Amino acid sequence: MTKLDSKSVVTSGVMKMPVVGLGTLFSTPEQIDTTLNAAIDAGYRHINTAFAYKNESSIGVTLKKLFDSGKITREELFIVTKLPGTGNRREDVEPYLKKSLEALQLDYVDLYLIHSPIGLQNKGFDQTLPRDEKGELLLDMETDLVELWKGMEAQVDAGRTKSIGFSNFNQNQIKRILDSCRIPPANLQVELHIYLQQKELVSFCKQNRITLCGYSPLGSPGQIKFREKQGLSTEGILSPLEDPVIKEIADKYNKQPSQVLLRYMIEYGVAVIPRSTNPERIKQNFNVFDFELTKEEFEKISSLDRGEDGRMSYGIFKLQTSHPEYPFPK
Repeated sequence: MTKLDSKSVVTSGVMKMPVVGLGTLFSTPEQIDTTLNAAIDAGYRHINTAFAYKNESSIGVTLKKLFDSGKITREELFIVTKLPGTGNRREDVEPYLKKSLEALQLDYVDLYLIHSPIGLQNKGFDQTLPRDEKGELLLDMETDLVELWKGMEAQVDAGRTKSIGFSNFNQNQIKRILDSCRIPPANLQVELHIYLQQKELVSFCKQNRITLCGYSPLGSPGQIKFREKQGLSTEGILSPLEDPVIKEIADKYNKQPSQVLLRYMIEYGVAVIPRSTNPERIKQNFNVFDFELTKEEFEKISSLDRGEDGRMSYGIFKLQTSHPEYPFPK
């Protein structure tokens, strides 16, 4: 268990990441300004986005207003974005990062991640999920992660990002990077919540000084709408917010179940990026530093882990199982 305060960070030795960040997946351009201002007012200093989210331009507009007003400085923020699968080739990393920086109106990001180990064919910046006439995703079956990492390292050299890492990589893929890299990965972002605690992967990353950031730390309430929009099944979506163990602990501390879920994950030693566009919930999600789980409570929540049966992020990945770098058990 890790003791925390509102300025707590997870550190890789080369990077310090605030433990609570704002997730912006599914946040529409119309919601961004209110969302970011609410987050900054609540104390957030870590903002997570991605090229594929299609909201970098809106985030950039709001960031510029915040900086120009003097409300906050660029140096106070930790900003993360990601390379889409369509950019998973060494020569494509720089154009995609430059495009993200232009949209964000920034000279650099604090952390740049490979969004997925699965490469997609590059059909232009406007197509992050390119499909053929049958609706099948256009996979790039020749993805070379070691070569791709060299393209990521070049962005650190150029000053466009301070640190680099990846998202949705498995342990074997990470090890291949570690065995060949010049600049080590600073961060792994993966699905992490009480039903999918990935204890072996978390241990491996900590041993190798790779920080972890958990997406969907509250489960994934937004997954239902996303899957329906993509024509995917919503079967098997779990709700940690409704777990009786979590509810009981929340009642004890006069907290929301969401706050207990986040408190557990950050005591587990990882950063979290809960997503919300509701100002009150954004504030609640940051208000997790005034209570601490007992050892018994921590162990009770730890026992809720369901392993791979708890994974909720298959979603679009289910359309990519034939790729040689598909990262999850089939």
